[in-house]
Formats: sequence, structure tokens, C-alpha cells
Amino acid sequence: MPPRTMKAIRLHEFGGPQVLRYDEVPVPVPAPGEVLVRVRAVGLNPPDWYVREGMPGIPDAFKPPFDLPLIPGTDISGVVEAVSDDVRGFAPGDEVMGLLRFPDLMQSGAYAEYVTAPASDLAPKPATVDHVHAAALPMSGLTAWQYLIEVGHEHPSPFQDAPHRPVALNDDMTVLVNGAGGGVGHLALQLAAWKGARVVAVASGAHERFLRDLGADAYIDYTEQRPEDVVRDVDVVLDTVGGPASRRFLPTLKRGGALYPVYFGEFDEEENARLGVTVTGTQVRANGAQLAELAALVDKGAVRVAVDSTYPLARARAAHERAAQGHLQGKIVLTVA
Repeated sequence: MPPRTMKAIRLHEFGGPQVLRYDEVPVPVPAPGEVLVRVRAVGLNPPDWYVREGMPGIPDAFKPPFDLPLIPGTDISGVVEAVSDDVRGFAPGDEVMGLLRFPDLMQSGAYAEYVTAPASDLAPKPATVDHVHAAALPMSGLTAWQYLIEVGHEHPSPFQDAPHRPVALNDDMTVLVNGAGGGVGHLALQLAAWKGARVVAVASGAHERFLRDLGADAYIDYTEQRPEDVVRDVDVVLDTVGGPASRRFLPTLKRGGALYPVYFGEFDEEENARLGVTVTGTQVRANGAQLAELAALVDKGAVRVAVDSTYPLARARAAHERAAQGHLQGKIVLTVA
């Protein structure tokens, strides 16, 4: 039986990393269809600090409701402690990982010693990696997968009417990954290479050896060159940075090419049509079945998960401060004793 209380990081107010508090709280109870997981590691993601700050700049009409205090976090790796009576496929003692309830619930209580999770959001942890590396995979890996390989859902993007349909990658194609050193970028690079595509990685100079080791065929240090000035005839651009500056990658595409900004910016549909290119995106969603496919690739050695740094759960504030510095090489992970 799990204990009645646990340690967790909670937000009692919105603000900077200093608002993250290490509290004693009740252990959650799994509802029907859910599993109770003893957390061993927690992956950090941009939504964690967006919510911590209160999502500034987002109109109130588009903000999901947040009831304070809340326990942040969505990505976990751990061990099944208990399952609801209707759950099949998982049992106490199983090692699992998952992106929990995202985006229906922007923060799912992962910064804690225990968390409840819908069984459908979980996948077996890759056998060849530890909990730290497994916790670094879910949101970033599923984002790369749903942008480049298979969406796996029919939910519309909040930023566009057109559905996102990934181009079927093959060895005749070139894929450019912007922000290739980060959580999504380094995994997307490997998925494109797994499909046989030639991969152009864009990042700062400090990441070159790391990204070439992961399979990048060409490398552009954005502090030395602008990729839009030197690259042409690309089939797919995955811009993990996205936002208003994402339009700068349009000249790199061949006719019939596609630009996928992870954070959607402002685009002119008439310009896209004139250039003969497609610009679409999607909203990453929890998906245990897709995560199991990613786990299989990790176990085969086709995908490696990089960890930028680790911090104990009690030092979540320091982990968020590291995230604010930027230039990550892989993911930041919290460890839970």
C-alpha cells in the first residue's frame, strides 16, 4: 500500500521559479481507467513554465482553467503501484512512462512522488534506458512523432483549420530541423534519419558534434549563417522554435514542400499557394500506443534520448532556472528518490 502523503512541488501563485514550493500533500487515488504510478523521474517541458507564469500574453478566453494550488508536470517514468479494477495490461511492479492527460489538462501532477495516470497514456518503459532517460521522452518524442510520422488523432489545431498530414518521408527527401539540439529537435532529427531522409540540423555551434553523432548529414550554426540564405530545395522543415520568425524558412523549401512550425506563427495563405508549399501544425496529444512505438525504437538503438541536466525533485526551482538559460542539449529531468 502507498503512504497517505507524499512530497510534491506545487504552485500557490503564478510567477518565476521562486513560486515552486516543496509541499507535503495527499497521495492521489486512481479513478476508473487509471493507474497509480510511483514516480522515479519527471521530464520538464515548456508548458510547465508557461503555466507557472500564468500563461502571460494568452487571452483569457484561450487559457485553460487552473485551480491553485496545483502540482505541475506531465511527463513521468516510474513503477506501477496500483491499478483500478477495470485496467488491463498493467500490473503493480511494471515500469512505465507517459505523457499524462495532455493537452486536456495542461498540468497533470507529475512533479510528485506519486501520480495517477490514464492507462491509455502509458507505455512500458524502454528496457535499455533508465527512468531519467525514459522521462525525457514522452512529450518531446510524441511531438516529433505526430509532426513527422503520424498524427494519430483527429483533433483540430487551435491555430488553423487545415488538418496536419505528415509527408511520408523516404531516402529521396531532405528534412531541415531548426532547434535541433533541444528536446523535440534531437528526437525529430533521429526519426527523419530513421526514415532514410537526409537531415540538415540547425542549432548553435556548441551542438555540432552531438547532432552529427545522432545522424545529422549537414549542420548549420545559426550564429554564423542564416539557414534561409544557404539552404534550398528542402522537402520538409520542422521548426521547433516556430513563432513569428518561422516564415523565414519558406525560401528553403522546394515546390511541394512543407513547413511545420511547432509554435505556429503568422503566415499568408496566398504566399504559401504562390510558392507551392504547405504550412501546417498540430497539437501534441497523449498517446500510449505511439509512445510504445518510440520505446521500441529506443530499445533497438534507432533513437537515443539526450539529457541536458538532472535535479532532485526538491530543487525544481533550479531546474526551471536552467531552462530559462536556454541552449539546452536534450531535456531537463527531475529525479525522485
